[in-house]
Amino acid sequence: MFLPGFRELVKEGWVKVMEELKISGGLPVSELSRRLGGSYMGMKDQCDKLVKMGYLERWRLPRQEVGRPEIMYRLAPKADTIFPQAGVSLSLELLDAARSLFGSAAPERLLLQYFTQLRERWRPKLTKAKSLVERATILSSLREKEGCFGRCKYDPAKGFRIEEYHHPLQAVFAVYPGAITLELRMMEELLGTRVVRKEVAGGRGGPARIDYEVSTLGVAG
Repeated sequence: MFLPGFRELVKEGWVKVMEELKISGGLPVSELSRRLGGSYMGMKDQCDKLVKMGYLERWRLPRQEVGRPEIMYRLAPKADTIFPQAGVSLSLELLDAARSLFGSAAPERLLLQYFTQLRERWRPKLTKAKSLVERATILSSLREKEGCFGRCKYDPAKGFRIEEYHHPLQAVFAVYPGAITLELRMMEELLGTRVVRKEVAGGRGGPARIDYEVSTLGVAG
C-alpha cells in the first residue's frame, strides 16, 4: 500500500513495478514483464528510469551455470518514503504515554532531546557555509528532507526568510505548543542569530504558512 494519492500522481506502470519488487525482493526484467505484461524493452525502460530517479537499484546475480550474470532490479532505500510509515499518531501516543508514566514534564523533555539530536546531526553540514544566507539555505534544505515543505525568500524590505507550507510535526505542535519554542531555539543555535517565527493566515493572498525571518539579514520583528 503506497501513500494516499501516490497512485494518482505517477505512472501506473511504475506503481506496478515497485509493488511487484516490494513483494518479491528483486526480479530480472524478463520476470517482471512476464508477471506484469508488456514487452521486455518497455519494462527495461521503466526500470531504468526508476533507477535514474533513485527508486530502484540494479545488481548482477551470478548464474549457476555457464553464462553472463543476470541483471536484477530491486527497491532502493529511497523507495521507503513512498510507503506509509508510523507517523504523527504514534508520536502523540508515545508522548501521552510518557506523560502518564513519568509526569507532565516528560513529553517536553523528550521533544527537547529530539531537537537536540537533530541540531547535532545538522550542525556539521552548516559549518562549511561561508555566509548566514548560505547557512539558512542549507538549513531549509535539511528541513525539507525531514518532511517540511518550504522555500527561501529574500527581498530588501523583509530580508531573508524561510516560508514553510507544511510541517510533519504540526499535529504535535497543536498538542504540545512548547515544542515550537524548542524548534525555534534549535534553528537560532544552528544559524547563530535571532529567528522570528510568524504564522501567516491563508486566504485570498495564498495558503497559510509559517515564516522564519532571519533578523540580521533584513527587517524582522
